[in-house]
Amino acid sequence: MPRPPRVNVPGGTYHVTARGNRGHPVFADDRDGVAFFALFGGVAARLTWRCHAFCLMPNHYHAVIETQEANLSAGMQYLNSRYAEWFNRRHRLKGHLFQGRFHSVLVESTWHLLELSRYISLNPVRAGLCVNPAHWRWSSYRAVAGLGPAPPFLAAGIVLEHFGRPPSKARLAFRRFVCDGLPTARRRTAT
Repeated sequence: MPRPPRVNVPGGTYHVTARGNRGHPVFADDRDGVAFFALFGGVAARLTWRCHAFCLMPNHYHAVIETQEANLSAGMQYLNSRYAEWFNRRHRLKGHLFQGRFHSVLVESTWHLLELSRYISLNPVRAGLCVNPAHWRWSSYRAVAGLGPAPPFLAAGIVLEHFGRPPSKARLAFRRFVCDGLPTARRRTAT
């Protein structure tokens, strides 16, 4: 049975994920993350994507990508295949790095976008990799919250504009919004 076609519309915003084959790591160390960001930045610039949120985890990644044209599938295929080639060459491996096709869901509302930005920011906390989303360097949280520089491909202002003005207050409101997604006992350590 053929796979159903993906929703791929100009001006669409998507939550995309890609997982390591059989749960294996796709980012073994910092060098892998840096290489992925370089590739992602190149694809985003060439295809005029805007990234609203991202998080690299050891065995998968998340990104919220807005496309100007209907080019999500082409860009993701290029990104994942080039990164897999680089990763396999670097680590002297062969075969598939990613488990099947990337997964994508069309973001259908502002609330959906904001909840995704919180979910993605808290992904490493929920996985037990850190106690505070600000401690995870491979996420957009630090940049959106004003705690670190933003990579060139991150359009942090799109999420922040929903938290008011001036930008300093919006960043503080974003931090509170993200930490409100933690269980009450853990909120104290994350703020």
